[in-house]
Amino acid sequence: MRSPAAGARPALPAGVWVLGFVSMLMDLSSEMVHSLLPMFLVGTLGISVFLVGVIEGIAEATALVVKVFSGMLSDWLGRRKGLTVLGYAMGAFSKPFFAIAGGVGVVAAARLVDRVGKGIRGAPRDALLADITPAAVRGAAYGLRQSLDTVGAFLGPLLATALMLLWANDFRAVFWVAVVPGALAVALLFFGVHEPPLPAHRVAVSPIRREALARLPAAYWRVVAIGAVFTLARFSEAFLVLRAQQLGVAMAWVPLVMVAMNLVYAASAYPFGKLSDTVSHGKLLAGGLAVLVAADAALAMADGWPTLLLGVALWGMHMGMTQGLLAAMVAQQAPAELRGTAFGLFNLASGVAMLLASVIAGLLWDRLGSAWTFGAGAAFALLTLAALGWNRWRSGGGGGNATPAAR
Repeated sequence: MRSPAAGARPALPAGVWVLGFVSMLMDLSSEMVHSLLPMFLVGTLGISVFLVGVIEGIAEATALVVKVFSGMLSDWLGRRKGLTVLGYAMGAFSKPFFAIAGGVGVVAAARLVDRVGKGIRGAPRDALLADITPAAVRGAAYGLRQSLDTVGAFLGPLLATALMLLWANDFRAVFWVAVVPGALAVALLFFGVHEPPLPAHRVAVSPIRREALARLPAAYWRVVAIGAVFTLARFSEAFLVLRAQQLGVAMAWVPLVMVAMNLVYAASAYPFGKLSDTVSHGKLLAGGLAVLVAADAALAMADGWPTLLLGVALWGMHMGMTQGLLAAMVAQQAPAELRGTAFGLFNLASGVAMLLASVIAGLLWDRLGSAWTFGAGAAFALLTLAALGWNRWRSGGGGGNATPAAR
């Protein structure tokens, strides 16, 4: 029997908390804009829902593709913080342009800069989190960062709603307020996070060399494949906002949809992250996908606030169950010196899937109706469940705890 000291879980490092609060401030800034942006584009600038889907898909896919190159660069340099600061600074820099935009071109450009910044910071930040966190609590660390990130994601729409009511639906004034927490996030990251020193005998190796990429194991590539199919099932949350507006929710109250979704997400991400350190990853991911199917069904059938909020809450729960989990699975499968590359490649696959998912969702919405959009999401979630079942059968069916990908 192990002694209590031997069995004790190590504490989360202070840097994990700081990265969490940085994410919270930036998401507060970003979601003040993003919770209103679909209505601003469709209502104020007069573009189609399909074009909203294209803009969202390109922006999110660009962020995920850029993560490949920033992740590889962080591996080659052996340093993560500088790229992370640059990415957050670009996100903060983009915010004033939403407020001054007079046409869709400026909005699209600002959205692209914001998402490129997200792409630059994403993989180095996720690799840095793994670098500073003991392996035994990585699931908890990713869950905590995601939870704090999501606190900002529900406070942003909540503040946007209050300001829209106070300022009579003045989109541009709300966008100006969003500049402040973005700038604070950059300052906190710059002064509050310290990355580990480089090993004394470290030799820089290009991660794009075949020998380096060959060190990423087969179990890692299975995580990549599962993550890509999973992303097809979860198109942009802009469609949750548009679904609320379609049901006749007053414009000033529509951001509360994102508040509800992110409240559930924030409340569930850390507990499920801790749970992922001790239970089967495969089973937990399958549970998240089942919840996503239920969310899509509720949103497709919604005819008022009760069913809409049920679907939105289930959507938030599936995010809490799966997003930190997938990050922990990538971190545990990749060699330490290739973590940036591993996160980048994972997000490249997810980026292509996100582009396809958002474009398909917009087309289905415009041509066949919103029910088809959410029905397609449920179908892709069921496909991912089938892929998980095939992976468990291929690896012997027992699951066990040998590796995160097989669990």
